[in-house]
Amino acid sequence: DGLNYEVARHAMGHLQAWHAAGRAALYKMECELPALSRPLYECILTGVAPIDSGIVHNNVSRLSNQRSIFHYARDAGLSTAAAAYHWVSELYNRTPFDPARDRHTEAADLPIQHGLFYWADHYPDSHLFADAESLRLRHAPNFLLIHPMNIDDAGHKHGLDTAQYRNSARSADIILADYLQRWLD
Repeated sequence: DGLNYEVARHAMGHLQAWHAAGRAALYKMECELPALSRPLYECILTGVAPIDSGIVHNNVSRLSNQRSIFHYARDAGLSTAAAAYHWVSELYNRTPFDPARDRHTEAADLPIQHGLFYWADHYPDSHLFADAESLRLRHAPNFLLIHPMNIDDAGHKHGLDTAQYRNSARSADIILADYLQRWLD
């Protein structure tokens, strides 16, 4: 969330090595507007622009009225999982998010059947990737969303052109280096 293209190119050496070896692709994308988190989660996961979905700012707290990739997967008999910010749970499972009920989700009837959701923007990416790996190992989902927030959080707190922001991207790259090969094997 919130990763600048140039910062990704310069600070994520492990991912760049995959790209240089011809084993990954790098794309520069243009996001829909408004460039806010909840509207873009909805857009990415449904393919519907914010002005059409009605999720037009971060304070729109309701279930999506669109079909998401989670819905399509579940309806096709595939399993779904997410290690993600609680807004993803609010968009596709239940709203409002209740940590005691929703942080650990195990419900075959929900679009996100297996979930580990967090609500603090500074929730450590290292923990989030461990949450995702736990979901992967326990449930072998057909679709697993992993949504780290530390890069976005560093950008909000310190700005785009800062060491903190670049170091957040580097940290995510190091974490990915620990997991990527085993995910591909």
